[in-house]
Amino acid sequence: MTEVLILGGTGWLSGRIARRWRDAGAAVTCFARGIRPAPDGTRLVAGDRTAPGALSAVADREWDAVVDVTSEAAWAASALATLGERARHWTDISSVSVYADDHLAGADETAATVPSGSPGDDLDYPRAKATIESAVRAQLGDRAAIIRPGLIVGPGDTSDRFGYWVSRFALAADQPVLVPEARGLGASVIDVDDLAAFVVGVGRTAWAGTVNAIGDPIALDELLAQARGVAGHTGPLVAAPDAWLRAHEVEYWAGPRSLPLWLPRDLVGFWGRSNLRYRERGGTFRPLEDTLRRTLDDERVRGLDRRRRAGLSRDDELALLRERD
Repeated sequence: MTEVLILGGTGWLSGRIARRWRDAGAAVTCFARGIRPAPDGTRLVAGDRTAPGALSAVADREWDAVVDVTSEAAWAASALATLGERARHWTDISSVSVYADDHLAGADETAATVPSGSPGDDLDYPRAKATIESAVRAQLGDRAAIIRPGLIVGPGDTSDRFGYWVSRFALAADQPVLVPEARGLGASVIDVDDLAAFVVGVGRTAWAGTVNAIGDPIALDELLAQARGVAGHTGPLVAAPDAWLRAHEVEYWAGPRSLPLWLPRDLVGFWGRSNLRYRERGGTFRPLEDTLRRTLDDERVRGLDRRRRAGLSRDDELALLRERD
């Protein structure tokens, strides 16, 4: 039986990867703190990666596949030192955030990345991911796959970005919704379950290399139209120019008081990179409408009017809408 170790396995993406491997017939071990349960049918080994030697608890065997989702360079270095020689294949979940230039559409995996650092450095997210990639390549070479997802979306997303729009349209019903002026803007998303399936496929074939796991580019106004249709929104859309939104302290992309997925207009590379290699390796994309419907079902359970990690509160949005009158 295939022995798989997930460093994580209880979170949003890592839990789905663990379940996919389990369903493929593998014996799956999840190494995590134990705050959340591991998926049914998998084995949980509880441990804290901040503790020296913690991974010795899973260094007692050879692993056919290891998957690591961390963005902590020191954790990745420790895992490689402890488990690298015990893994037939290693999958590092990186990010398209490693790229140095987001201004050019169509760039592939050969594009320049930000400089890597040392595991003990104080690294921001892009440099941490680049540092991990460098360490994985240096130690494992042709035994490693580096997967660079774009915006991961779908039910259970804790970042609250993609779900904001379908949730907000549903909450607003026949009332107005504030949107950015979307002409010339785009987005690119990948469903969490499509990504999990791809990760398992890469591990099963022991493929080595680097791949952008990103969706096809879609015009932002088309994405918003599909979200609006799924939510059944019949109210008006009130578009605001970038300068007006920034003047009213509305942030790009993510975080409190933001309009998620809205980006500066020159960052076309962030949502327009090549996914040819992903497709060539068997990666698939479910219809966006399916992802939106599943996301809306999840948002309804969690509460359409809940406090969110990304997006405007409805009260803030209504105040801004009054300003636009």
